[in-house]
Amino acid sequence: MNHVKKTFRSCVSAAALAALSVPAVLAPTHAVAAAGEEAKLLDQAVAALRGIDTLKADFVQTDRSGQTVSGVLTMKNPGKIRFQYQPSAKMLIVGDGKALNFVDYEVRQVQRWPIKNSPLGALLDPTRDVAKFGKLLQTGNPNVVSIEVRDRSHPEYGVITLIFTRKASAPGGLELTYWVSLDSQNKRTTISLSNQRYGVPVTDNDFRWVDPRPRNRR
Repeated sequence: MNHVKKTFRSCVSAAALAALSVPAVLAPTHAVAAAGEEAKLLDQAVAALRGIDTLKADFVQTDRSGQTVSGVLTMKNPGKIRFQYQPSAKMLIVGDGKALNFVDYEVRQVQRWPIKNSPLGALLDPTRDVAKFGKLLQTGNPNVVSIEVRDRSHPEYGVITLIFTRKASAPGGLELTYWVSLDSQNKRTTISLSNQRYGVPVTDNDFRWVDPRPRNRR
């Protein structure tokens, strides 16, 4: 479990959303058409993300070595998210709209990162232009849309890939099913979602947490 925590800490702090460069040479007609289709799919993915008001889903987090930990994801736009891990994990991730808080109850520590500098910025930062900063990846399946986001000028931020499947009842007709974060040390974390429920009751209280640190150290 400690290895899972270390991997997640690394991915949260290292991976970030940022710019993508679209290939400049698009002279052939088929390339122009492909670029137009890519832009359309990127727009659909953005609409799917921004169309989420509230969301609850089960998740499984897997690191590169195959170790897993599960829990429940709660999300409320703009900017709020909670990863409620299984009790044995003794950890919690909460985004309060401005920052992500990694709460480790086992060692009584809290780490904090700006949402805009985390891989979850694609989901939570309404100012982030995913259509501009994302690159469509070919999946070979018309019902699966994969978007890679990276900042080529800051490789230390790592890479995040968002994978959607087509679902008529999901916002924008696309459902986020999992994402993969890869940091500059080549450490990978995958979050797989299932049992997604949209428009469920979620309040600001769902994003409060108990600080485990001694009062004199906060």
